[in-house]
Amino acid sequence: MEGNDTPSLRDALAKGKTPRFLWDRAASVSFTDLNSGTSLGAHLPNLSQRAVLLATARQLTSALALIDLDGVASRIVILPPDAPAEHLDKVIAAAGVEAVVIDDETPMSDAIALPLRATCRQTIMPTGRLALPRIHTQWVLLTSGTTGVPKMVVHDFASLTAPMRSASPADGADVWGTFYDIRRFGGLQIYFRALCSDASLVLSSAGEPVAEHLDRLQEHKVTHLSGTPSQWRRAMMMPKFGAIAPRYVRLSGEIADQTVLDSLRIAFPQAAIGHAYASTEAGVAFDVNDGRAGFPADYIGPVRHGVAMKIIDGALHIRSPAAASAYVGGEQLADPSGFIDTGDIVERRGDRFYFVGRKGGIINVGGLKVHPEEVEAVINRHPSVRVSLVRGRQNPVTGSIVVADVVLMAEEEGRGPRDLKDDIVKLCRQTLPPHKVPAAITFVPTLNLGTVGKLVRRQ
Repeated sequence: MEGNDTPSLRDALAKGKTPRFLWDRAASVSFTDLNSGTSLGAHLPNLSQRAVLLATARQLTSALALIDLDGVASRIVILPPDAPAEHLDKVIAAAGVEAVVIDDETPMSDAIALPLRATCRQTIMPTGRLALPRIHTQWVLLTSGTTGVPKMVVHDFASLTAPMRSASPADGADVWGTFYDIRRFGGLQIYFRALCSDASLVLSSAGEPVAEHLDRLQEHKVTHLSGTPSQWRRAMMMPKFGAIAPRYVRLSGEIADQTVLDSLRIAFPQAAIGHAYASTEAGVAFDVNDGRAGFPADYIGPVRHGVAMKIIDGALHIRSPAAASAYVGGEQLADPSGFIDTGDIVERRGDRFYFVGRKGGIINVGGLKVHPEEVEAVINRHPSVRVSLVRGRQNPVTGSIVVADVVLMAEEEGRGPRDLKDDIVKLCRQTLPPHKVPAAITFVPTLNLGTVGKLVRRQ
């Protein structure tokens, strides 16, 4: 598809009326400079109408290259920072990649066997508008959490910006910040929001200590800030957390339980706090801004903002203008009526649905199902608990038992572990059926987060 009316990121950039910047840990780039120039310059004619692999190491250079490539490349395949090198050739072949964009820090550049290469740097070259045909660009994102070759999900500018067409507390940003990486769906959404709303953006940087990132968010006076519940919990452990004062706080990517929502409300009494439901395949389906976990039951059935949802065998199914159009390779993405099975299990309690876990994450205890996230939500209610991770441990009698790793609040680390374990188990017994109560609890100093900002779950 070709035509000058095809919208692109550069069009959104050109509409900006205020001075805006992209900041990472080491550098900044003015959107004003970028609007009159390019980070890829003379490389762009060679990349025009080609499928391009974006393999830059830094988020800043990724952000710059995306503006140059959208509307120019036929397909942008965004390589996330944790992409296994052993799957790279298969990704390139399946997506029909013809060229690669790297930066000076790309770790696997020698392993990318493509003759057409371009290097993106933070310096903007004032080339003006190149006379290149404007085309429809596919945005290809790799799924996370899979073993083996990741699936590749096809979006476009329309699906990625669909959630921004309805009024939201996320509107009105001066400075967006995110704990996410923009090469994953959650972070890319925040990048689009910043560009399309005339806001600056503070990027995270690989290996940056959380305290330093918080310092930068405070320095740039962040007004809107997004991350997973796990990233928010980790940030709340930092002494400098109270220095930031966002007007809007957003959670997505994991289940937002009531404990983390309440903790953020206490930390930011002046802020609007919302949690969004999104997946790489289904896009952003809805957000919830009433301060409560889960979502209202009347979201199911009626079409809201173009989004329809239904429950089949406990799993949430979504049809949305923000959904991806296909998987690369032709694997079926949606059913014949356009609904995508998200794989997320929900349970109705009164006037509300609550997320209880993933289809593939179930622990089988003597034939009875346990969703780890449901048990974690109960453990996290304990006032001494910062965060928990529940998993299964093999057992010769029941097949598996439920065990939990727990990070305590800093002020509780000196308390007797036996008393605290008994308290947590008692809370679980008051709330959960016996097969869901942890058989063992281990106090740990920290829990691992993956590069997508979610808890790393060992099965």
